[in-house]
Amino acid sequence: MALIEFFRSRKTSTAQVAKERLQIIVAERRSAGQPAPTYLPQLKRDILEVLRKYVDISEEQVNVTLDQREEDLSVLELNVTLPDDK
Repeated sequence: MALIEFFRSRKTSTAQVAKERLQIIVAERRSAGQPAPTYLPQLKRDILEVLRKYVDISEEQVNVTLDQREEDLSVLELNVTLPDDK
């Protein structure tokens, strides 16, 4: 029976084809490099001001990025390197 299955053509479901096409479109959009929103530099400065109220920190220790995951989903990532307590 396995030998017969080998020679039969396998049908790809339309859902699978649509999924693969969508993955290609999303990958292409990500590689196109969407421009960063204009408010990110100001947001970084505001966050830095708040952090400086509590911790002595430089601008290089704060990193703010925005990642567009899907059409309606954005992820704001904030990385802060805090100084060691001495």
